[in-house]
Amino acid sequence: MQAEAGSVQTGAPGREERQWAMLCHLSAMLMYCTAVGGFIAPLIIWLLKRDEMPFVADQGRETLNFQITTLIALMISGLLMLVLIGFVLFFAVLACHFVLTIVATVKSSEGVPYRYPFCWRLIR
Repeated sequence: MQAEAGSVQTGAPGREERQWAMLCHLSAMLMYCTAVGGFIAPLIIWLLKRDEMPFVADQGRETLNFQITTLIALMISGLLMLVLIGFVLFFAVLACHFVLTIVATVKSSEGVPYRYPFCWRLIR
């Protein structure tokens, strides 16, 4: 697997680093409890650990970008509910978010950097 430009990964991440990265991805599931919880929790983890753990910095950034993309897609779906297609799109986005977040969590626990598909990368 080829590293993406700008990646600072220098070796295999340690156990603690993998756990924090996994928690960063998994905390995105808070979106189902509160609308912004899925963004706030990964943001806090990323801000606290990005300087000392490069793997967490990379995966936290990826999680935040995916949460931003998901929130934008959900807002667009909400607007499109006026013409009914938004209902289908809304549930498709939620299903995609759920599955991809689980995949990212598993990959992070293995120490493999995960890149979400369909992700608009605003935070670099």
